[in-house]
Amino acid sequence: MEIWINPACSKCRSALSLLDAEQARYTVRYYLEEPPTAEEIDTVLRRLELEPWDITRLGEPAAAELDLATWPREPADRARWIEALAGHPTLIQRPIITADDGTAVLGRSAESVRAVLPRPGDSPAPAAHD
Repeated sequence: MEIWINPACSKCRSALSLLDAEQARYTVRYYLEEPPTAEEIDTVLRRLELEPWDITRLGEPAAAELDLATWPREPADRARWIEALAGHPTLIQRPIITADDGTAVLGRSAESVRAVLPRPGDSPAPAAHD
């Protein structure tokens, strides 16, 4: 699995601690240093079954600069929102965890992080992370 994090974020650190405690196998992506493309954001949104405005941090200065709070939230506006997230990755809610089985979660709670962990009876993989 892959986890998109900002190391300064307490929710991200909590998610990493839980993954480590569960000996999960994962790769860290520092998404502010390696921003996702619009295509990657679109793919993750489909896996999350969310819209771009659902994962947008409206309290960020970039959101105010873009006046995102006033943007329409309609299917026709989806690409515009995704481009804003790709252009300003600080707007992306975190952490986002994408599992190898195709699922994804916004890992802001222990329950959501656990939702992407292998179930008992699944083949355990050795713990490792980059």
